Amino acid sequence: MFLEPYSLLFIVFAALLVFAAVMVVCSRNPVTSALYLVYAFFNAAILWMLLYAEFLSLVLIFVYVGAVMTLFLFVVMMLNIDVAVLRQGFVRYLPLGVLVLALMAGIMIVAIRPLHYVTSNSVSLMQANNIHSIGIALFDRQMVYPFELAGVLLLAAILSAIMLTHRGRPSRKVQDINAQLAASKADRLTIVNIPSKAAPGEEPSV
Repeated sequence: MFLEPYSLLFIVFAALLVFAAVMVVCSRNPVTSALYLVYAFFNAAILWMLLYAEFLSLVLIFVYVGAVMTLFLFVVMMLNIDVAVLRQGFVRYLPLGVLVLALMAGIMIVAIRPLHYVTSNSVSLMQANNIHSIGIALFDRQMVYPFELAGVLLLAAILSAIMLTHRGRPSRKVQDINAQLAASKADRLTIVNIPSKAAPGEEPSV
């Protein structure tokens, strides 16, 4: 029995997505990992398009592949990352990594059960506006608090990354408001008399 073209395309791109995700983790070169992550985003966008979620598919292409991952790729290429140093002490973190992996796998198994997706008043994506459906799902009374909580967590992650980047750097520039307010003209300004070049037959002026 042959598969339908829709099912065949879904299986092919899902397999490519899994392959790209595995290569992101297993690649030795950070630049190669970033390229595989771009490839994974591209395959995920195709899967979203096959599921009639065209808005999410285009956002994944334009925002993540076109902007975020491109910027991340150039940053990785410009940084001189010593992979050998980063891999030191990897074995001692292996039990913690296995525990986190087991927890994430359990959460995903519980979250992707059909019970969480089948509702009595569900509307097919083929019969509704995709953007309108996403807006209603995000900003109604049921999902508005998780949506706001996700925004707070992302803001905390951004601030934490900035603080970790600037911590322990003696050459970093810090603004001292009290020193700026206490500055005076005599401390910042020095008047220097520079003699001008005299013309032939004239005495130099001071």
